[in-house]
Amino acid sequence: MILIGQYDSPFVRRVGIALTLYGIPFEHRPWATFGDADKIRPYNPLTRVPTLVLDDGEVLIESHLILDYLDSLVPAEEAMFPRAQPLRRKALKVAALATGMADKAVSLFYEKRLHADVSGLWAERCRTQIAGVLAALESDLADRGHEFWFGDRIGHADIAVGAALRFVNDAHPGLVSMSGFPKLAAHAAKLEAMPVFKAIAQEFVAPA
Repeated sequence: MILIGQYDSPFVRRVGIALTLYGIPFEHRPWATFGDADKIRPYNPLTRVPTLVLDDGEVLIESHLILDYLDSLVPAEEAMFPRAQPLRRKALKVAALATGMADKAVSLFYEKRLHADVSGLWAERCRTQIAGVLAALESDLADRGHEFWFGDRIGHADIAVGAALRFVNDAHPGLVSMSGFPKLAAHAAKLEAMPVFKAIAQEFVAPA
């Protein structure tokens, strides 16, 4: 398999971490969506990442679709999204909140990067949405009594939250104070200390 995209993207990073935890061999091509668009386009006409090229040449796009496929390659008890309800929908919700928050952080970054006159209304809307998600995740995590979000082993929900938090704080230093979300901050710190999070990581690089 070939994973296309840089690890400063929370979406690429969550896929790289999952591949590594599953022990699935892959080649990483750290192509940027702006600087390397011509390289990505033959695989994905949207020139978005992550893009995963399977061994038979089929191409998967969007991190959730990719993770759903990876989960199908392992036994049900090893899948990092629960197979049974209600845990499955709960884990999917946490992951969706995290990736949605990351999407808002991306939107806010490009608003500031591409427009000389930044829309204060749009910037505040994004900040409010990010803060709202952090509050919802903090509350949800407070109800858990496990080492990880949904049990005693890491899952896609944990990875999505960890990757999204790293991106928000790297791309927008000081946008929100994590002191208001102590459980999330502690959980993220625990994840970032894991070898796989250290190996599948990259400092944030602003697009040229």
